[in-house]
Amino acid sequence: MAAKFILAFDQGTTSSRTIVFDHAGAIVAVAQREFRQIYPQPGWVEHDAAEIWFSQLETAREAMRKAGLTPADVAAIGITNQRETTVVWDRTTGDPIHNAIVWQCRRTTETCEAIKADGLEETFHQKTGLVVDAYFSGTKIKWILDHVDGARERAARGELCYGTIDSWLLYKLTGNHATDYSNASRTMLFNIHSLQWDPELLTALDIPAEGLPGVHPTSHVFGETTLLGGSIPVASVVGDQQGALFGQAAFEAGASKNTYGTGCFLLMNTGTEPVASSKGLLTTIGWGLEGQVTYALEGGVFVGGAVIQWLRDELQLIANAAESEAIAGTIPDAGGVYIVPAFVGLGAPYWDMRARGVITGLTRGAGRAHLVRAALESIAYQSADVLRTMVQETGRSIPVLRVDGGACANNFLLQHQADVLGIPVERGQTLETTALGAAFLAGLATGFWTSTSAIADTWKLDRCFEPRWSEDQRQQALSGWADAVNRSRS
Repeated sequence: MAAKFILAFDQGTTSSRTIVFDHAGAIVAVAQREFRQIYPQPGWVEHDAAEIWFSQLETAREAMRKAGLTPADVAAIGITNQRETTVVWDRTTGDPIHNAIVWQCRRTTETCEAIKADGLEETFHQKTGLVVDAYFSGTKIKWILDHVDGARERAARGELCYGTIDSWLLYKLTGNHATDYSNASRTMLFNIHSLQWDPELLTALDIPAEGLPGVHPTSHVFGETTLLGGSIPVASVVGDQQGALFGQAAFEAGASKNTYGTGCFLLMNTGTEPVASSKGLLTTIGWGLEGQVTYALEGGVFVGGAVIQWLRDELQLIANAAESEAIAGTIPDAGGVYIVPAFVGLGAPYWDMRARGVITGLTRGAGRAHLVRAALESIAYQSADVLRTMVQETGRSIPVLRVDGGACANNFLLQHQADVLGIPVERGQTLETTALGAAFLAGLATGFWTSTSAIADTWKLDRCFEPRWSEDQRQQALSGWADAVNRSRS
């Protein structure tokens, strides 16, 4: 009997999950394990890579038990992962030589400043599509090689492996040291035009090529694992945000999605040619299918859902995130109040690390509901800044925005997003699009799904939010937002 299910490993920043999907793209079972966040000093963030591995393996076993599956029932495993988080491990023992350095960690800021001082910023940008920033993996590898005794010499002898979390999981599952185009494109070491690790960039960061993984298409049989009781192919690896774009069936150039999580990540499919950004967006690889690479533009909002956590935990204006929708709906508008939640600076399209959070437009009549509403609205305004920049830089109109992530349960937020953008916002029935994208890609590699059109047929609409504002209303609201942003930056 043919296998009927796909396992998606969804390795995130705070938890590891495994989701079982059936042929209709429906969720059959979910298992989740949280793991420790390690903060050695302010601005530094680490994970225990061994803990990540064990948590991921345990969730896989639990999800299979919940669904009543044997390995024969599973057609393939797909992996999606927190991007940029970096692990260096011993090639022989498989033991990490240091904690994983997490994408949020800012310890390599000085290294990035040195790259800029050496006049190499544009070289990195042209080759990788990225800005030079501590966010990306390359400087994290350099830091570990520089700070662990003997690591640099061992790396030169080929005794170490380094890579992102997907590479680490693949190695533990299959023994193979590999990654895919989407994750490689987030390292600041990979030439997205030649699809190779770039010797000039490796030299600039003093990183021996011997420790880097082989790079393959995103939908590809990377190896087989027997750790779940029988042989199962591992048939996709994809960075989490690119996985969400694929999971939204955004297969045509111009198709776009926004994931509303702690931050917000907007991606637009730009087709088979990379679009260079002059306004702070990232050019990245969306995915590689055998024989073809699809590129994307990406803009990140640092503080999305985190502003609602701030209302709850620091200001104690709400008891839980769900309450924010009802409170925002008790008033007709925010009364001219804007919140710019630049708690850690502003991301795309500003990339202003010195910006700080501000609240503008306060009057004696402003109260709890106005602040809650303005906080929710800030998520939509920040996302609109990124989307408008994408339209400007590609010359493509965006007919509709598909959305996912935890905050998508908030109908007020999605309606405001549609009003601000002036286009429909579509929420699908499956919000777990990151894992679904990994499942789709693994299914394509193994024949579980025969084509992207067959995958697109599984996408089902939950609700479409149509814009309600006039153009005058939209421009007035956006003008107030732009003024607030300028104040946060000055």
